[in-house]
Amino acid sequence: MSPKFLLDGMLGTLTRWLRICGYDAEYVQSVPDADLIHRASDEKRILLTRDRLLYRKALRAGLKAHFVKGRGDAEKLASVASRFDLMLDPGCSLCPQCGAPLATVDKQEVRDRVPAHTFEAYDEFWTCESCGKVYWRGSHWRNIVETVETAAGLKSSADGGEQPL
Repeated sequence: MSPKFLLDGMLGTLTRWLRICGYDAEYVQSVPDADLIHRASDEKRILLTRDRLLYRKALRAGLKAHFVKGRGDAEKLASVASRFDLMLDPGCSLCPQCGAPLATVDKQEVRDRVPAHTFEAYDEFWTCESCGKVYWRGSHWRNIVETVETAAGLKSSADGGEQPL
């Protein structure tokens, strides 16, 4: 079974990267620590944070938690991937916006929902089953793949062990 994550307000971008790699990741902003801990416990989610105090509180509450290390997107993704031995594959993407599954759709179904030049340039499209957003592997796809590949490379050398803070 794949891990489910709950990310605090400092990790919105990491939430998208975990979703791009196919992981269930929920992002919560402006919520008291006690509420985050309660939600992680109720939903059996691993709490990810860059807040040392929250991390310590979560561990004391008996939760699975991880203090996310790294500066850039790839380093943060590698920190989580190393700790939980995650496979990093953007081909397994969930909706980066809301986390719901993506479904392949016929090109004609999105004709009026994408720019004309995009419709002409690409043949494969996906839509989110929840929010309806349309996706395609445009010029940004190369950057996504590079970031995920960098994270996968860093994962190999990252220290995944938790250390008390």
